[in-house]
Amino acid sequence: MKKIIPQFLVFLICLISNVNNLLAQENDQLDEKPNIIIIYTDDQGVGDVSALNPNAKFKTPNMDKLANEGVVFTDGHSSDAVCTPSRYTLLTGRYSWRTSLKKGVLGADGPCLIEKDRTTIASLLKENGYNTAMIGKWHLQMEFEGEKGKGRDWSKPFTDGPIEKGFDYFFGISASMNYGILTYLENDRVLDAPTLFTKKKMNITPRTYRMTPPYEKELGRGYVEVAPSFNDELVLETFANKAVEYINKSSSEAKNGKPFFLYFPLTSPHLPHCTHPDFQGKSDCGNYGDFMQETDFRVGQVLDALKANGLEENTLVIFSSDNGAESNYKYQRDTYQHYSCMNFKGGKRDIYEGGHRVPFLMRWPNAINAGLKVDEPVCQSDYLATIADIIGVELADNEGEDSYSLYPMMKNKDATVDRAVIHHSITGHFAIREGKWKLNMLRGSGGSLKPVVVEPKEGEALYELYNMENDPGETTNLYFKYPNIVEKLKEKITEIIKNGRSTDGTPQPFVKEKWKQLTWMDLYHEFK
Repeated sequence: MKKIIPQFLVFLICLISNVNNLLAQENDQLDEKPNIIIIYTDDQGVGDVSALNPNAKFKTPNMDKLANEGVVFTDGHSSDAVCTPSRYTLLTGRYSWRTSLKKGVLGADGPCLIEKDRTTIASLLKENGYNTAMIGKWHLQMEFEGEKGKGRDWSKPFTDGPIEKGFDYFFGISASMNYGILTYLENDRVLDAPTLFTKKKMNITPRTYRMTPPYEKELGRGYVEVAPSFNDELVLETFANKAVEYINKSSSEAKNGKPFFLYFPLTSPHLPHCTHPDFQGKSDCGNYGDFMQETDFRVGQVLDALKANGLEENTLVIFSSDNGAESNYKYQRDTYQHYSCMNFKGGKRDIYEGGHRVPFLMRWPNAINAGLKVDEPVCQSDYLATIADIIGVELADNEGEDSYSLYPMMKNKDATVDRAVIHHSITGHFAIREGKWKLNMLRGSGGSLKPVVVEPKEGEALYELYNMENDPGETTNLYFKYPNIVEKLKEKITEIIKNGRSTDGTPQPFVKEKWKQLTWMDLYHEFK
């Protein structure tokens, strides 16, 4: 007996010591700031990830890997139903309709929508010891010397671009291909002068236009500027190779206390569906499916680079899309029985769910348990506050005014955030989502789905109220059945707009001019 007790005590001491060591290692892992990658696709519906859509007509194994090894936010939204405003909100944590852009999108050339000195994810991370890079499509405008067809000087640096918004390094293109300027840009320089011109070519690839040679020497109607070397089929490959190169280059510093942030916004599956030759004819969903399979392969190149460099475990990868699927989702649905928008109503441009319900995935093996699902409504505006929370930084009152931290939800699926999410269509119309209730502040889609806007007659419903738990397809308007809910949500969205923020804090200024969509508010009468 005398010998057994000391042996038991030795065993107990060793056990406690091992447990403490494991806990210490876990705490060290969480204390070590993660690398962060945001992969942002273009016009991808929530049904375009095969892990989220078992009946998808193409497979996305790399996107599925993110979904299966991390957290899926099943009710995740872009802040807008179109491109530019969603990108502004993602980077700033502030709804873009608080700026001068009340509807639609911007072009390639002009003042950047992100205001000078506005905090972005990139500037926040740069100030806190990160290397920061963007590789891909910008579409928030940047300023080039001269005008299209007149006074261009491509040898001069462009201004108001990514490197002035917190990025140490930039490689990409200025906007969607149909807007020009079609050439690769690096930091603040044009790599190949876009001295030629092109326009949409409709007779090369079925069901899409192309921005491909031959190019013209003279500027014509509907033409955009293009560099002689530009080939639309090679854009995704070029971006992915640059991203892999950046990860390889940053790996050593990332392992020695200087992590990196990579913002990786792709041009797919936005039109034109300019699939690389290696992927053409490979899917069961036409050219769209081919383009999506190439997109997934490019995502896989980035994930493979993380693994090859030993960075996989402590890298937070965020994956989402700037809005729902383009209106040709109807063709894929009717021809191939592929449902890009699942059974949600509408698509890109619309206030209905299909316009902004998007894939919303996160993977971070050191901190997120695999297979987690969160059903709370969340928005891409939340990325800024989430990242600030992860690195232990408190945002100022004039930073991320519409950003809520999702970090608690990433660790515990039962965590909740008391908040409302605001949706916005291409025509500048609004909806508010709080819990299971969604109030569209118009009748109609506010986008491409007919009717765009319905002018209610006397006695008809002014707005559309839906219970998203029971009716995610937005088929039954409950406006008259729940007038108290209508009034509550109307007051809530009014408060969020008037305060210049949806989070707690001091009211913030915003641009109020030319805002005809606020028909239910005093601001409409004051500033229309």
